[in-house]
Amino acid sequence: MTATYIKEYETVDLLLNSGARTSGVDAFALSLIKAERQMRKLVTHLVYQFPCFGPSDVPNLRKTLYDNRRVYFDGFENGFDALCPRSVSNLIGAEYQRLKLRVAEAIDCRNKLFHGQLTARNLSHEDLLAYVGDIRDWCRGLADGAEAEIHYDGFGWNSFQKSSIPDLAKSFKIQLASLTDYEAFMRTYMQR
Repeated sequence: MTATYIKEYETVDLLLNSGARTSGVDAFALSLIKAERQMRKLVTHLVYQFPCFGPSDVPNLRKTLYDNRRVYFDGFENGFDALCPRSVSNLIGAEYQRLKLRVAEAIDCRNKLFHGQLTARNLSHEDLLAYVGDIRDWCRGLADGAEAEIHYDGFGWNSFQKSSIPDLAKSFKIQLASLTDYEAFMRTYMQR
């Protein structure tokens, strides 16, 4: 278990241990935000490994992603899988299929809750805590696998940093040489 994963989930633990009436839904929502952020940061980290990108490119890389409103959790996973020789499913391992389904269900429920709608599932506190556990398992498995594979778990503060693995981008399945290539990559592999 990576140190940054443990640190990242301290806030979820505070919520769960708070005794607050809304601790289940609060921890649920925050856990999903963390999972989505982890996927985004893993992809931006991979993209930043290309030799064409350096510190002066970070604002444009951020803006390119910001301007693309059609990239969501599944798109980031698709982008990761299109680049990295080992897929997210390989990094997470045997629990991937079950956890992927649970994360997808959780995202559907969260979208309903965030729009003030009811879910068809009538989620109890215990149901929400079960989702929190599965989302954490996803994040932990992905963090451990990514740390071993690319030396970044998706929870480090700055994803726009070069890897300690020399020439990591040379191992990627697709090569990018410009911001224009990155925009095309997002349209092809990441957009809904």
